[in-house]
Amino acid sequence: MSVWLQNLSWEEVGAKLKAGEDVVIIPVGSTEQHGRHLPLGTDTMVATFIAEDAAVAAGCLVAPPVWFGWSPHHMVLPGTITIRPEVLIELLYDVIDSLQQHGFRKFVVINGHRIVNIPWMQIAAERAQRLLGVKVALFDPAYMSKEIVSRLNFGTVGHAEEIETSHMMHKEPELVRLEMADNNPVYKTPLYSVDPSYAGDTLCYVPSTREHMRIQAEKAGGTGGEPSKSSAEKGKLYHKHLVENLVKVISSLQGKM
Repeated sequence: MSVWLQNLSWEEVGAKLKAGEDVVIIPVGSTEQHGRHLPLGTDTMVATFIAEDAAVAAGCLVAPPVWFGWSPHHMVLPGTITIRPEVLIELLYDVIDSLQQHGFRKFVVINGHRIVNIPWMQIAAERAQRLLGVKVALFDPAYMSKEIVSRLNFGTVGHAEEIETSHMMHKEPELVRLEMADNNPVYKTPLYSVDPSYAGDTLCYVPSTREHMRIQAEKAGGTGGEPSKSSAEKGKLYHKHLVENLVKVISSLQGKM
């Protein structure tokens, strides 16, 4: 039986709830430019890859993904869709509210869109816990992979860099056009960084202005990082690490740890 909520009938979902399966994963990403070599849906795809494999291993369901995020800085290139964070807060809250009315009590929201999605997800999660009496865990791949990125020799977190590209090469290689990739190294700067593994990270990220992103787009097609260093093997190890960590999170919610 599929782990995806949208592939099941209401009776099948009801049977799982009666059996006490009250944990559900909600993948959230974005639809935005990812350089010349990756698809616009990369962030959402990354969230769904992790969600599906962990759900199979842990025995829980996955809600349909949220394909949109807060991406004002990426509007410089065609295809990007950005949703106001106040709207996204309401959307995520309503998804959780709907599912909790049917009996789901524990939620894992997977963020595929890096740090820019986190603030509004935190607000929605806090509201849901306070008003609905549910448990909401936020799972962010960039934070959950700090232990392995150095072992894989991944560079600093950027955009459409070797981390995202390697993951896509492992899970959806037919959607990756590495020959089209442009390198645009990301260098650590004092005090400010979006890389969770950087000890000097202040977490005070503000999305770049369109003017800044326009310069990056003209320089390297929207890429920030060195996708030429990507490999499917690195992506496999990265994905495995994230799935294993997510299974631990789910098992804890299920009372198995």
